[in-house]
Amino acid sequence: MMRQLQKILWNLFLIFAGCILCATALKGILVPKQFLAGGLTGLSLLIYYVLPVMPLGLIYFLLNIPMFVIGWRYVGRRFCLYSLAGVLIFSAVMFLPYPVIPIQDMILCAISAGIITGAGAGIILRSLGSAGGLDILTIFLYKKYSIRPGMFVLAFNALLMIAAAFRIPLEMVLYTLIHLYVSTQFMNFVLIGLSQRKAMMIISPKWKEISQEIMERLNRGVTVVEGQGGFTGHQLHILYTVLSFRELSRFKAMINRIDPQAFVVVTETMEVMGKGVGNQPHW
Repeated sequence: MMRQLQKILWNLFLIFAGCILCATALKGILVPKQFLAGGLTGLSLLIYYVLPVMPLGLIYFLLNIPMFVIGWRYVGRRFCLYSLAGVLIFSAVMFLPYPVIPIQDMILCAISAGIITGAGAGIILRSLGSAGGLDILTIFLYKKYSIRPGMFVLAFNALLMIAAAFRIPLEMVLYTLIHLYVSTQFMNFVLIGLSQRKAMMIISPKWKEISQEIMERLNRGVTVVEGQGGFTGHQLHILYTVLSFRELSRFKAMINRIDPQAFVVVTETMEVMGKGVGNQPHW
């Protein structure tokens, strides 16, 4: 019971911390500079600029209602309950006063807002919920079609900016696009970056030693594939393994120690499923 309570409090803390960061960028940079934002937050801002009599937090809450219908049916009830808490928290913290961040250069404003927003969104998505908005839809697309959250958000926001160009100055739209690109990159980094998996293919006459080192020192599995050299016609043993980003430097040092002439190919993975080395988010 105590562990369950600690887990709930930790996830609510992540959501709260991420919401504070996002609201800081929103109220401290975006609104004073008349920028837009991404997703439903950007749509809320656009409506707010057109109809300033409506509170921004209320607009955001109303736009989230259809998202929860999708999330409740396709994503999961636990995620939706945490996300409902996130929407309420985010809507509430937007009513708090925030200091205007004293940056005059518009490009630096866009970059700074992108860093803060991306970090906040990534922290929120590391919890078991979200702050609403497009998060629920991105999780659905990520789980079903392996579409990276940042890339989907960037595409959606580009369409939003095209529509916004008819209501706000074009310069503000261009600055907002800079903000959106930076925020998506930072969100991907916080959410996936350090858990990115690397797929390795190694060809070496000392394949047995390398395979043993990977299994014993790195504690990772190895698949041995029989191959044949295209030019020499010699029989080869190709090692295939998947490591975490943190293990990459140890792997390279091990290869250089055993066989500096080994042929090694390192590739990035989109997603890895499986016990031990999998990197799927826990939504």
